[in-house]
Amino acid sequence: MKKRVLFVDDEAMVLQGLQRMLRPMRAEWDMEFVESGAAALERLAAVPADVVVSDMRMPGMNGAQLLTEVMKRFPKTVRIILSGHADHDLVLKAVGSTHQYLNKPCEPEVLKATVLRAVALGDSLENEQVKALVSQMSRLPSLPNIYLQVVDELQSADASLARVGEIIARDVGMSAQVLKLVNSAFFGLRRRVANAGDAVTYLGIDTIKALVLSLHTFSQFENTDLGGVSMVALRNHSLLAAGCAKHIMRVEAADAKLVDEAFIGGLLHDTGKLVLAANFSAQYARVMRLAHDGGLTVTAAEHGIFGCTHADVGGYLLGLWGLPVPVVECVSYHHHPNRTLENAFSPLTAVHAANVLTYALDKEAVPGKRPEFDRDYLARVGKADRVEAWQEECRNNVQPGGGL
Repeated sequence: MKKRVLFVDDEAMVLQGLQRMLRPMRAEWDMEFVESGAAALERLAAVPADVVVSDMRMPGMNGAQLLTEVMKRFPKTVRIILSGHADHDLVLKAVGSTHQYLNKPCEPEVLKATVLRAVALGDSLENEQVKALVSQMSRLPSLPNIYLQVVDELQSADASLARVGEIIARDVGMSAQVLKLVNSAFFGLRRRVANAGDAVTYLGIDTIKALVLSLHTFSQFENTDLGGVSMVALRNHSLLAAGCAKHIMRVEAADAKLVDEAFIGGLLHDTGKLVLAANFSAQYARVMRLAHDGGLTVTAAEHGIFGCTHADVGGYLLGLWGLPVPVVECVSYHHHPNRTLENAFSPLTAVHAANVLTYALDKEAVPGKRPEFDRDYLARVGKADRVEAWQEECRNNVQPGGGL
């Protein structure tokens, strides 16, 4: 079945260019092009769309206002902004209503890939209630302003790690949290890091972005009823998994980029658990009881209650946010890595193993049947004989209790 994509821009020439550029997609997408926010809402009321791609600066109703209305009226629609550099302040205001934003001018392949991934993610969740909930970003963890500013800096022609550090340092609370974590035992740095600029230099930009995103996500739920889920236990489990994944990649002599992706995937792998527990606290309390009393894995209990798991939800959300595909795979498949098409050792392998190994290190782990190694998958990627080495590496180098 074709996916419906609605493009909104007040410049007729831009819309004509989009039509020409996307003509090869006509077999897969049912596309419509309108010149105002009002016209877009009118068309959506008549025929809902799977994805809306909107310009930011438009007369009458700008892109942020349009996507806020789309979020309220059509919560399952994926919302993407096309923004020029002059729109930066508006983009920050649109954080709560926008799944992803792209800079103008946007390369055709980038736009196609973004929309394709958005509609594919929409197919990944069968539970319509959860899909609608995940799409309503104002009720879920939203991308923090600092994260967007860091991304914006990195996309500039003269990107500077020093300026990235300055951006993080502007938020005292976030800067303090990042420095607290960087100086914890999880990273094992040889000297104390005293400022955000040094933290960026030591850890690398991808890890810093993941930390900012993770810290923000956890902080939004600190005063929320999580249906019996311990925020502290979940936070420590995520840190442990990230640390284990990083060490597994290193012991396998992976390059730095893959090490970073494994760390990020481990740090964010249970994001979906936060989402489900915060928005369906009563149902998630039943999940916890089922896991504890029935001896089920948490994922089995989740599937029984919701028809999907926290891995499905977390992967869907992070994919909408535009995180790298290897990171999204770590989150989506960390319990069932055989679902990937990849036949080689990857960040997913490390995060899958780290999640299992973490339960042996973490005394506060959630109740229920513990996850197990997918031995068939490990054999498929040629790592079936490496589990003991990974376990030893994690036991010697990753300690619980670091906190965020």
